[in-house]
Amino acid sequence: MFSYLIRRVALALLTLLLITFVVYALIRHMPGTPLTADPSMMDPSKQISAEEIDRLNRLYGLDKPWYVAYFHWLENVVQLDLGRSISQNNAPVTKLIAQRVPATLLLSISSLVLTYLLSIPLGLWSTVKSGTPAERTVSTLLYMLYSLPSFVAALFLQILLAVKLGWLPLFGMTSDGYESLSLMGKVWDVSQHAFLPIVCFTYGSLAYYSRFIRANMQEVVRQDYIRTARAKGVPPGQVVWRHAFRNTLIPLLTLIGLTLPSLLSGAVILEQIFTWPGMGRLYFEAIGRRDYDTIMGLTLMFSVLTLLGQLLADILYAVVDPRVTYH
Repeated sequence: MFSYLIRRVALALLTLLLITFVVYALIRHMPGTPLTADPSMMDPSKQISAEEIDRLNRLYGLDKPWYVAYFHWLENVVQLDLGRSISQNNAPVTKLIAQRVPATLLLSISSLVLTYLLSIPLGLWSTVKSGTPAERTVSTLLYMLYSLPSFVAALFLQILLAVKLGWLPLFGMTSDGYESLSLMGKVWDVSQHAFLPIVCFTYGSLAYYSRFIRANMQEVVRQDYIRTARAKGVPPGQVVWRHAFRNTLIPLLTLIGLTLPSLLSGAVILEQIFTWPGMGRLYFEAIGRRDYDTIMGLTLMFSVLTLLGQLLADILYAVVDPRVTYH
């Protein structure tokens, strides 16, 4: 196992180097720079002179070729310095990311917990009721949910529940006067704002996970030991829960590792639609402002989480299934 981990870490570092190199090349070839992408520059009274732009380009290293600038950025990363955001008053990128993490975790963890709490019993129910009209109806609805883009659902829910009915806030994370509310009032206010984003984050995953559990359960219940348990008179509920579902946990647990990147990445489009101050929206803003250091800091973090998630999935698979070994 140790030699396998060493090989995986070495491959991950090489992959990470390639990802950051390609992404840095792409963003440096986008039209505009952090100094010219500001919409306020459209106002002639706020435009700075060419001489000042040249001075700022030299100050921020924007006058260097992109490959030279990349290795300078990489040198800083090795020293645990992700740089500073030009568009955010030269604030450290690590500080900007740290400020946005809680908002994204609120949505992603809530969505993940709801997904597992709902998908597991729904998948088991679909297995028990397989072939019945009720199960076919639920399966059809799940297919429809899975095929519905989350940003489309977000717009419809905003129009219906926020604009037409006025039951929920339209966007943002808090209301005006949030600081003057009591503790329970603050919790209720944030919960109201988070309801629609969490719903949009959850329904697609719920449809996928429940179908995933049902498909694996359908394969497991055909095994010989399940037929033996039934022949011995074991109640159907115990057959499904104690015998079949335990083996379904093996592929299900591996998905936990693969969901690690989504815990912090959020959804760029959804967070932008709901004006939610999370990581996804920070990424969207950084791209629009050509904020190179912020884009690269977020890209690095998401890439590391993705590679760690894949490694964790492999390790979990070996842990829950002793037959699997890595050399």
